[in-house]
Amino acid sequence: MHFKLLIALVDDDKTESVMKAARKAGATGATVLNQARGEGLQVPKTFLGLSLETQRNMLLFLVEEHLSRNILEQIAEIGEFDRQPGAGIAFQIDVEDAVGIAHQVEQLTEIVEDQL
Repeated sequence: MHFKLLIALVDDDKTESVMKAARKAGATGATVLNQARGEGLQVPKTFLGLSLETQRNMLLFLVEEHLSRNILEQIAEIGEFDRQPGAGIAFQIDVEDAVGIAHQVEQLTEIVEDQL
């Protein structure tokens, strides 16, 4: 079984809805890193040296490769990435190897076999 790492950078207020959408699409869990900060095309606004940008969270999903594209599309839809500039981004990276996920592999095997 092969895996992909999906990384999503989303506004704090969208984190829960993105997580629910990813689970519904087949993700078995996630790691959330709070208070990520970044810059896009526009320089962030500041007031007296304090950022006026909302906080973002980094969501990390280790998912089975056959499920990854659908999960990625659901994250983008719920996060409104293509509708609102600066709403967030999501991307996937190939995972060469992973350990500590044997219990997930058992559950995912049935799901993936049903889809194929």
